[in-house]
Amino acid sequence: MTHFNTAMMKNLKYHKWLAALLLMLGATGCNDDLLTTVPNDRLSSDIFWKTEKDAIFAANAVYTYLDSTNIFYYDGMSDIGHNNSVTSQEAMIERGQYDPTFTRIGSEWVFSYAGIRAANIYLEKVDEVQTNNPAVVTRLKAEVRVLRAYLYIKLAALYGDVPLVEKSISLSESRSISRTPAGQIWDFVYKELTESAAALPEVQAEKGRITKGAALALNARAMLYAGRYDLAAQESKKVIDLGIYKIYPSYEKLFTYAGEGNEEVILDKQYVKNNYSNSVFQLFGPWSQRNSNSAVVPTRALIDAYPMANGKKITDPASGYNAAEPYKNRDPRLGFSIFVKGDKLPDGTIYNSDPGNGTADAVDFSWFATSTGYNFQKYITPEDLPQPTNSGLNIILLRYADVLLMYAEAKVELNTIDQSVYDAINQVRQRADVALPAITGTLSQGDLREVIRNERKLELAFEGLRYFDIRRWKLSETLVPGRVYGISYLKNGSPAMIEVPAFEKAFNKNRDYLWPIPQREIELNNSLSQNLNW
Repeated sequence: MTHFNTAMMKNLKYHKWLAALLLMLGATGCNDDLLTTVPNDRLSSDIFWKTEKDAIFAANAVYTYLDSTNIFYYDGMSDIGHNNSVTSQEAMIERGQYDPTFTRIGSEWVFSYAGIRAANIYLEKVDEVQTNNPAVVTRLKAEVRVLRAYLYIKLAALYGDVPLVEKSISLSESRSISRTPAGQIWDFVYKELTESAAALPEVQAEKGRITKGAALALNARAMLYAGRYDLAAQESKKVIDLGIYKIYPSYEKLFTYAGEGNEEVILDKQYVKNNYSNSVFQLFGPWSQRNSNSAVVPTRALIDAYPMANGKKITDPASGYNAAEPYKNRDPRLGFSIFVKGDKLPDGTIYNSDPGNGTADAVDFSWFATSTGYNFQKYITPEDLPQPTNSGLNIILLRYADVLLMYAEAKVELNTIDQSVYDAINQVRQRADVALPAITGTLSQGDLREVIRNERKLELAFEGLRYFDIRRWKLSETLVPGRVYGISYLKNGSPAMIEVPAFEKAFNKNRDYLWPIPQREIELNNSLSQNLNW
């Protein structure tokens, strides 16, 4: 998807302001003691919810609750990434040394419910708008319902049972509401997304708005997370059958300005330089690039998962893998996703993270340089180098390759394997600039499951999905624990491998598949129970 049109871009900077005022509107109104005076410190129904433009602006405010650069930290808490600052809360979650008081645990909860509250207020107020085109209001309501469902998908995936709030509630009501079983949350999400999809167009006049395809694709994701594979296959097939999404031919450009608005993107968080920007370059770029933070760095576990260009694993003696040239003739997605030795950086210099080489990216150069020797490359573009905190790149939240892999996974889990499963996988593998050999033959259910899981690991690396994937597959207890390894290099003429010092990932299978309910929420509401073993 591309940016909103010019008028929408001008309004982007007001989104957070509007979101805050939506919350105020839900909590307060005109006081009788003020007689007929219209308050000037909040949105009042006396001056708002009057025109179609009000309905559009208020809907735009709810869009601000979509995820953004926060998704990349999830990969750092999985097996494929590492949160480079060992004192960060995300790094502590990696170690399994966290509890219900952690800010990161609470912030996702608070942010999501703030968005849900904004959506609920919108849905209760928008029908007050006077318009000659009621179809616009119907569409906007569907968009907001999808955004609310998006937040519930994240909440249920992280915390399990969570309160289901479908209308604005008072402060006293919020202090007595209890958790709703996750199964009922998934029921609600399915209903909301199904009904919203029916009311949404396949293509929006204003690029960046929720479409029918986005509603259907989110439904597929939700049902996959819920383990309802029949519905996941059904919803992803609906997206495929729309016939409007395609695999973009260039994986290399998919996360750059040149690739924005391409036919693969189904849902993204929209940004505009100078008006409504993000800090993706500054947060995740290599330290040598204007002191960017290398906040999340790839691990050796990910690098070794990329096959050779001939499709063979690097452990296969017939693959042609050469440890002396470890990145040569590999799956092209490795070179497009991760900075490795010899790559050209945005400032034109050559990346080298070998210890002691003297560059700012050397593993031992500073606390901020990568600790594994790798940096992730998606979204790190030369255009953002002059102002690393002023990126206008849209953050992709859902794309067609994910839908194809969801369809294939659901079909495999149902054991209804047919040619369409192979076709879906191969569309992803055979993108023009990836061109891996097709998966052929008659593979068992178990073999295809492994193929799909590995494709998701590589295709969707550093898009915020791996953490959720390995949790729903119940593989975190196997894949996460252990030391963090990085590049191979020569130390005093002998082969050596980076091992992040004094750091070990941990995962408690009896506790960590769900985050704890934030302690602050439990203190405020005695009706909230805590997750098991927290």
